[in-house]
Amino acid sequence: MTPHCFRSVRLKWSVLASMTAFLLVGAEAIHARPNPARVHLFETNNVIRVELDGKLFTEYHFRDVSRPFLYPILSASRQHLTRRWPQETVPGEEHDHPHHHGLWWAHGAANGQDFWSEAEGAGKTVHQSFAELRSGTDEGVLVSRNRWVDHSGNVVANDERTLRFLAPKGNERILDFSITIFATPGELVLGDTKEGSMAIRLAESMRVKAADGSKGRGHLVNREGLQNGAVWGTHSAWCDYSGPVGSTIQGVAIFDHPGNPRHPSTWHARDYGLFAVNPFGLHDFEKAPAGTGDLKIPAGKSVTFRYRFYFHPGDSVAGDVERHYTDYEKNASH
Repeated sequence: MTPHCFRSVRLKWSVLASMTAFLLVGAEAIHARPNPARVHLFETNNVIRVELDGKLFTEYHFRDVSRPFLYPILSASRQHLTRRWPQETVPGEEHDHPHHHGLWWAHGAANGQDFWSEAEGAGKTVHQSFAELRSGTDEGVLVSRNRWVDHSGNVVANDERTLRFLAPKGNERILDFSITIFATPGELVLGDTKEGSMAIRLAESMRVKAADGSKGRGHLVNREGLQNGAVWGTHSAWCDYSGPVGSTIQGVAIFDHPGNPRHPSTWHARDYGLFAVNPFGLHDFEKAPAGTGDLKIPAGKSVTFRYRFYFHPGDSVAGDVERHYTDYEKNASH
């Protein structure tokens, strides 16, 4: 072979080696590239799993349940912010109110039907479909359509609920929950009862009053500065419930959207860990005449409620809850 041929072969091998190296480096870069979806939603084991930066935040339960709910809710440090029973049985938890599943929306009187409890004769909120299920860099979105069915199988109402899981900032977690309730097939009356509505059952260690009746280490406060048992039934734009979880203090604030009917709402917030916002129960909360809190939705119309859950380390002061609500309020007006 002539020297020219040797040079030609060497050149071809050099070009081939360079191309191979380029392809390998490119492939490694593709595999090494992090998933751009910081908020990842996907179905697995009959739930929608929600991961933030690759770690479990919560799961949306929608199959074979009395109503859709989120469980568990985990802090940035992987601690349970919700009571684990009745989904799991662990030592040291009360087994009261078996219908308190994680985080949920339900109401105790819809055209006279109970959709809050799981007592005999209670209705169920039945999942129909997902209108959207999307992961993303800034947020993940779940939109579900549901049917309210009474114990006889009759449809009382329909709803569409949107859950937006925002990408985490440090140790904070944010969920925006909205529900549009449709008066189909006919007029819908959301009745005057304290049993409702946008709710979360918190970890037992966060209770204001312990199971044995002694003082717990939890703390409940609203925007006006009322504390613990004094919060129940009062009007406020936000409330915050905090307490020890493991070796840390964790807090959960619920923001009532300024565009909600009857804003600022009344609160069904209990010292044993039930934390709920309920704009309907004026008879119970204010000793008003029965039916004062009824909200009537004409046939074919709808009503929408929006809330933000702000999960944060520390109490309401450490979590800077008032500033977070003010920001939420400003954005809501745009």
